[in-house]
Amino acid sequence: MARYAYVNGRFVPHTDAVVHVEDRGYQFADGVYEVVTIVGGRLVDEQGHLDRLTRSLNELRIAWPVSPRVLKILMRRLIGLNRVTQGTIYLQITRGVAPRDFKFPKHVESSLVLITKRAGAFATPAQLQDGVKVITIPDIRWLRRDIKSVSLLPQVLGKQQAVEAGAFEAWQVDPDGNVTEGCSSNAWIVTSDGTLVTRYANNLILNGVTRLSILKLAQESGIRFEERPFSVEEAYAAREAFVSSASTFVMPVTRIDDRTVGDGKPGALSGKLRQGYLDYARERGAS
Repeated sequence: MARYAYVNGRFVPHTDAVVHVEDRGYQFADGVYEVVTIVGGRLVDEQGHLDRLTRSLNELRIAWPVSPRVLKILMRRLIGLNRVTQGTIYLQITRGVAPRDFKFPKHVESSLVLITKRAGAFATPAQLQDGVKVITIPDIRWLRRDIKSVSLLPQVLGKQQAVEAGAFEAWQVDPDGNVTEGCSSNAWIVTSDGTLVTRYANNLILNGVTRLSILKLAQESGIRFEERPFSVEEAYAAREAFVSSASTFVMPVTRIDDRTVGDGKPGALSGKLRQGYLDYARERGAS
């Protein structure tokens, strides 16, 4: 079956989806993106992603290429064309095409690209049964991590380190020895007294949309949680750990560097939150 993408006003075969060589996203990483999960053909946490996209565009002073209402229509049209019932849709907006110059160009239209990806499953049976490994690395990113920028080179390097270490993810660590977040996920631990902990959202982390939904579910379930920094040493001593993202939901972590987390098996709270998020994604979280 043919696969389609959307590029600046046109639905085109995926193999023909191209942007201009002077698109500022290509030359300057002057753009932002979002990844929205598709479950049952419906978009999960769509409004949360669009709200964050709005914030990112405003912070970089990039104009909307189409209205949010039209963007919703385009996303659904592409999902339908590609017959995606489970997977993700990636959307990227850049400042547009202009002769290469650092300052903002004038009278240039923003560029919009949409692509979809099918997913057979969002986690393997082994990952859910045994958990995954993360490694810790220095956080070398810029100081506006709250903007979901397409400038991802530090994360690319971190992900490669994780792959070479046989790990699922790399947790980035600030100069004070505290975990900020994963290269493409938020980081969580459960302390020995059962408190759920994740770093508070400021300019040093991306405020994950899935992260916000998990916090809401924890609050509704009466789970005690704290939004604060936690150190690598505290993570080593945690009862449980997991990562969250739009494409992994809640993924249990059972090994950090060369240390076993808890009893080396996915914890009960991680499992409860994963199931809770899956139920949410299939029901009230989807549109």
